[in-house]
Amino acid sequence: MSGFLDLTGARALVTGGTQGAGAATVALLRELGATVLTTARTLPEGVDPALFVAADLTTPEGCASVAQAVHDRLGEIDIVVHMLGGSSAPGGGHAALTDEIWHRELDLNLFPAVRLDRALLPGMVARGRGVVIHVTSIQSVLPLPEATTAYAAAKAALSTYSKSLSKEVAPKGVRVVRVSPGWIETDASVRLAERLAAEAGTDYEGGKALIMQSLGGIPLGRPSSPENVASLIAFLVSDRAPTISGAEYTIDGGTVPTV
Repeated sequence: MSGFLDLTGARALVTGGTQGAGAATVALLRELGATVLTTARTLPEGVDPALFVAADLTTPEGCASVAQAVHDRLGEIDIVVHMLGGSSAPGGGHAALTDEIWHRELDLNLFPAVRLDRALLPGMVARGRGVVIHVTSIQSVLPLPEATTAYAAAKAALSTYSKSLSKEVAPKGVRVVRVSPGWIETDASVRLAERLAAEAGTDYEGGKALIMQSLGGIPLGRPSSPENVASLIAFLVSDRAPTISGAEYTIDGGTVPTV
């Protein structure tokens, strides 16, 4: 990999970089030579404190503290990967989604990117270079109405914002790209598959099949791994992708059934 991609000297921020695809992205960017700062609410065991910022990015104050840490520790920034996201909305369709839940989904899946971009992009624009990756979701075009309406809407907003931002800053030398994953086989999704399997009286593969069925099927027959997503991101932020901007790259095994 290092013979094809080389990020030596690059300075990067990866939000939500302590687990799942975020952790895989941090590890790969570092393997390729980048200095990577990452964030979460609390410092996980085994993470270098010098390259970590404890912050709640769902708040303006948390975003401001991360932006300040980028300035203090990295000086300038070349790569920003907005990996942070998720949902804690209950099932029950739209009627179960209170104003508080809607705000929570937007505060997690949209506003951290908006706030950090506002703080960090001016430096990229001033230097005439940089790459921003917004990690969206196939849920933005394939929402599951039972539980992901608010999450899907927030990710759709992130995708539209990202496209507009790319049109604004591409003429100034800064690339903005979207990565849209489907189901990723993270530790959390493994636990979900195991729980579904136990409830259905089947094994882990049966639990995975239940998840794939809920998505309408995955033609490739398997989810992506965190490392698959990290590899796509590493390519997109590298000099191997110098004219890719404003595009969205879906990595879902063929789940989305439309063009």
